[in-house]
Amino acid sequence: MIRIILLGLVAGALFAPTPVEAADRYVQKLEASREAFLRLFELEDRSIPERLIVDARCIAVLPKVVKGAFVWGGRRGHGVMSCRNDEGSWSPPAFVKITGGSFGLQAGAQVTDLVLFFMSEKGARSMMRSKFILGGDVTVAAGPVGRSAEAGTDLLFNAEVYAYARSRGIFAGISIEGAQLSVYQRWIEGYYGSRIWPEEILFEHQVPTLPAEAKTFMSVLPDPPRPGSIAGEVPVN
Repeated sequence: MIRIILLGLVAGALFAPTPVEAADRYVQKLEASREAFLRLFELEDRSIPERLIVDARCIAVLPKVVKGAFVWGGRRGHGVMSCRNDEGSWSPPAFVKITGGSFGLQAGAQVTDLVLFFMSEKGARSMMRSKFILGGDVTVAAGPVGRSAEAGTDLLFNAEVYAYARSRGIFAGISIEGAQLSVYQRWIEGYYGSRIWPEEILFEHQVPTLPAEAKTFMSVLPDPPRPGSIAGEVPVN
């Protein structure tokens, strides 16, 4: 038993990422999240309702979420989240992860970019608890798309979270009820280099330092609509 434990420790040391590799991993995730968010607005005829962008308090972007199934299904991925204050300024990004499962007669695998719009700070704060379940702790709905969405689906935007997914090159609203979303504390501390809580990042906008790639991600998050903008168009930096 002692030999097995020692072998495990040695293997862990050998295959653990170096500090440089770990730093590259964080940078790559932020860049992938930035690109995934920008792709949400590439197709004009499937634009996101302006009202949703204006009212959203937090946005989570999880690129390349893997969903696989063979009778038992599962979902796993991680990305970043940012929240804005009453002045409209976005917080530094905090790392988050999503896991979930389902059961049924299904087979195959899929990689999806996932974007979540939190319509209230309460919903985002609920995520700080362990075992936060989308559709359980907060209401979640498939995000409406297209110019007709402004005059159609859920005019009052009653859901607390709206979800969009990109698969096969097209973004669409998606139902992700039952998935578990949580902060990725280990990555947060690894990236910022010190022990810091996600509440400090997301709601107080406090971090020890703000790396360049974090600023780059924040720069693509949408500004409030400009006077005279057309309904359905989404202003992005």
